[in-house]
Amino acid sequence: MTPPNELRVSKDRKLFIVTFPGHAPFELTAEMLRVLSPSAEVQGHSPEQRVTVPGKRNVSISNVIPVGNYAVRIAFDDRHDTGIFTWSYLHRLGHEKDALWQGYLDELSEKGLGRD
Repeated sequence: MTPPNELRVSKDRKLFIVTFPGHAPFELTAEMLRVLSPSAEVQGHSPEQRVTVPGKRNVSISNVIPVGNYAVRIAFDDRHDTGIFTWSYLHRLGHEKDALWQGYLDELSEKGLGRD
C-alpha cells in the first residue's frame, strides 16, 4: 500500500485527515478511530472477542506516532494507545467510513449502549 501524502490532526484534536495519492482527503473522527481501533483490546484475537466500545463521543487524539514505513500508532486522551493503524486500514476506514460507522451505531443500539 502506498503511504499517504499527508496525515494531519485538526486543531481541536477531533479529526484525523488522511490524504492518499490520487484521492481526496479522508476526514476520520477521533471517536471513529477510537471505537474501530485495530488493537487487540478492541478487535480481540478473533471476531467473537471483538468489543463494542461505548462512550467515546468526546475522545480526542493526543498523539500520532510513526511506526516504520507502514503505519501510525494513534494515542487518545482516554489513554488508549495500542492501535497500529496501517496505511491499508486507514484507506479502508476512509473508503468504507459510512458503512463502518453505521455498523458501529447499530451494534451500540443492539447492545443498549450509547456514545456518551
